[in-house]
Order: sequence, then structure tokens, then C-alpha cells
Amino acid sequence: MPNKQSTALLIVLLGLTLASCGSNRPQDGPPRSGSGSIANLPGDAIPRPEARSRYGNGPVYEVLGNRYSVMQSSDGYKERGVASWYGRKFHGRLTSNREPYNMYAMTAAHKSLPLPTYVRVRNLSNNKSVVVRVNDRGPFVHNRIIDLSYSAALKLDMIKDGTGLVEIEAIGFDAPAGDRPVRQTTAAPPAPETAPEAIPETVAENQIYVQVGAFGDIENAERRLALMRSRSLGTSFVVEDTSQSPSLFRVRIGPIKSVLQYDLLVEELENLGITDPYLITE
Repeated sequence: MPNKQSTALLIVLLGLTLASCGSNRPQDGPPRSGSGSIANLPGDAIPRPEARSRYGNGPVYEVLGNRYSVMQSSDGYKERGVASWYGRKFHGRLTSNREPYNMYAMTAAHKSLPLPTYVRVRNLSNNKSVVVRVNDRGPFVHNRIIDLSYSAALKLDMIKDGTGLVEIEAIGFDAPAGDRPVRQTTAAPPAPETAPEAIPETVAENQIYVQVGAFGDIENAERRLALMRSRSLGTSFVVEDTSQSPSLFRVRIGPIKSVLQYDLLVEELENLGITDPYLITE
């Protein structure tokens, strides 16, 4: 007979699976197969100074009963977490800043960065990275930080799994909050629904861990470690960081093998009041 802890994990797993089904948009997906094809994937978005869009910049907006605030500036923004992607279902529809969504362009959706903002997205598993232009809002799913266009996800090797653990970093050129464009830049028309062809590439995979605390006192680190082990949250251990003076003792769990494993871990950590886990790669 399963114990209470395993039963609870199964309930969490079921809930996350249902949430994932919703976030993947059942009718969405990659381009339908066609007679033609795009020989090469598009190049990265090229960062350039742009005034803020008159659309999609809040400063506060509401979706599904939740309120979100738009950042005054993207300067210094850097975050690690889960990326998803969106494709065929939204191809040609208007984004939050009123540009047609083009699943072949190098764009993305984010809940709070100013529109537009250029960001570099790195897949923590394989170190592949792209530069995209954020021109849309989303993803409005718990524990997801960015929604990538089909081409951007394809270049990061995320299409098969649907999600990936990534690092996002803003790239300059953030216009002052008061600026407004005199006229919106005309976006290129959506490309025909034919799938880009990816060139296979062999890339060494990183080991990914979740850091759940950094302490100057080894006893505090050991208390956090004992808590992690008492909840059977995976292989947990302490790393002494001697590059700091004095040393820091970092408590980590892993390696993390999938987004589902990460989702389950984040859920359990939130139940313990730990809301700031950090992804580490080696």
C-alpha cells in the first residue's frame, strides 16, 4: 500500500500533467507538413534601440484573474527557469504589441519585460543559445518564464520535449518608460506554413542542479540538507564554495533530468516555504 508521501506526489504529478496539457494548447503544434521547406533556420534577432510599444505595456494588466506588472526597465534582468513554445495555432494572430505572430521569426512572449525587449535565451541542457525579440505576453502557466516561437525553440532543440530549462538575459537598448513610437514598425507578413529544416548537431549535455540555499554557517547548511533528505526530494548534498571569503556552503539537489522532475521539486519546495530555488549547471 503506498504511503501518504507517495500518494501526495502522485496527486501533484497528476495536477502538473493536467496543467501541462493545458499549457501545451491541444490544438497547437509545429507547422503542418507541406510541399516546400525553408532550407535554413532564421538568424537570431538583431538587437537595436526601439521605443516602447503603445500596446501591451500595462503598467498593470490582468489575465485569468491574475494581475501582472510590467517592468520599468529590462536593465540587469536575468532569470533561470522553464521555457515553453507556441506555434501553428497562433500563427498570423496579433501579439500583445499588435504585430502578427510569426512562428518562423525569432520572437518570444514574457509576462513582465517591456515590449519590445531583446533577450538571449540559453538552453541549460546543451548550451545552445538564441537571441529573440519579446513582443508578446505569456506564458500564463505556473513555473514557466518564457514562451518561444517555433523557430527559436527548434534552434534550442526544445521541440520534442515541448519545454526546457533555460537562462534568459536581457540585452540593452531598453527605451525610457515615457517614450512612445510615432508609428508602429510594420512587421513582416507571416511566412507560409512550411517547417524549417534543422541541421543535426552533437552537443555535450550539462548536468543541472537546483540550489536551495547558500549559507555562511555549515550548521545552517546541514539543517537545510537534513530537511531536504527528510522529504526525499532527490539526491541532496552540500558544496563548499571556497571562491568566497569566508566560504559559502551551498545546498543542492540533483542532477535534474527533466522539466517534470523540476516542476515536482519546485512544488514541494514551495510547500516548505522555499520560493527561490536556483538552477545550477556543471
